[in-house]
Amino acid sequence: MSQLPRDFVAQQISESIAVKEAMLNDAELIEQVEAVADLIVDSYRNGGKVLIAGNGGSAADAQHIAAELVSRFTFDRPALPAMALTTDTSILTAISNDYGYESLFSRQLEANARPGDVFIAISTSGNSPNIVRALTAAHKLDIASVGLTGATGGQMADLCRTCIRIPSTDVPRIQEGHITIGHILCATTEHRLFTSD
Repeated sequence: MSQLPRDFVAQQISESIAVKEAMLNDAELIEQVEAVADLIVDSYRNGGKVLIAGNGGSAADAQHIAAELVSRFTFDRPALPAMALTTDTSILTAISNDYGYESLFSRQLEANARPGDVFIAISTSGNSPNIVRALTAAHKLDIASVGLTGATGGQMADLCRTCIRIPSTDVPRIQEGHITIGHILCATTEHRLFTSD
């Protein structure tokens, strides 16, 4: 059995840190995250909800973020309405069978989203066809859309109200950046809605 190079683990950690440092030094990215936090807080204050979608690892991130909002993130507080559009196998298979995989998320937005809600679309490439179609549907439904992508933004760059681009083209590093942003949004939302600080 071949062994990994001695410094492989350290290299992976170092690469992850480098992307986080690039995020930290990206003033536009930080302003975008603050703007998205404002959008989410305003939606909740006006009776809205957050809907999140992605494929593969991004589907896991969608579920992760929804779970933090519905349950709790850093402290006990009232539940916040959030929905990952990746979890109901009957809905997923019905839409895929009846309308095609590209309609997977747009159809769910048509059913569940209302003006004042926020849709967070996650795609490392920015080109996932079902995400692109969902963003088009969100625009027609007057739903505020937020994108989490990689450095290029892909097709999503022109379809989102705010497109937060992780400064990397390496899929694992982009995904790590996405969940960092997701955690920041959860923490900011929680504190702004439920603390007096």
